[in-house]
Amino acid sequence: MTGPWTIDASDGELLVHTGVAGRAPKMGHRLTIVMRRWRATVKWSDDAPVAATLTVDVDSLDVLRGEGGLTPLSGPEKILVRSNALRQLDAGRFPKICFEADSIDHSQDGYRLAGTLQIHGKTRPYVIDLGTEDLGDTWRLSAQAVVRQSEFGVKPYSLLMGSLKVADDVTVSFTAQHGRK
Repeated sequence: MTGPWTIDASDGELLVHTGVAGRAPKMGHRLTIVMRRWRATVKWSDDAPVAATLTVDVDSLDVLRGEGGLTPLSGPEKILVRSNALRQLDAGRFPKICFEADSIDHSQDGYRLAGTLQIHGKTRPYVIDLGTEDLGDTWRLSAQAVVRQSEFGVKPYSLLMGSLKVADDVTVSFTAQHGRK
């Protein structure tokens, strides 16, 4: 490979999937949130990746859909959910989410990236298993990881005195395609 790879939202998507918790979870929506602005950079040495970073603009989050709940999630409710999420993440003070891989090892299905994840001003060690698929002229990249919000100082949103709340664990999924060169 030559030069670093830069991958962004024009190459794929970064989604956040939430669950519901509390005493009345059937009242809430399981959300699919898209992050509209993000950028990943991969540095190569010969044919092996040696460094990778991912930076996500927190204020780029947009609610795609909500499943479950007593009623369908309306447009105004999506706006309210977005506002609540930005407030819980304190997007004004912490505008970026960053992952930086300190080591990258080849695995059976792609690569294992070990490094640090920073959310809400808190940094924790984190490992991501990145799947790769050779499509000839391009690579398909994919990953799925669970992030526990409370480990990063984010209090999951709740209402009705905690009877309904966003589950602490959220699942982040990533898919993209990038040319081989």
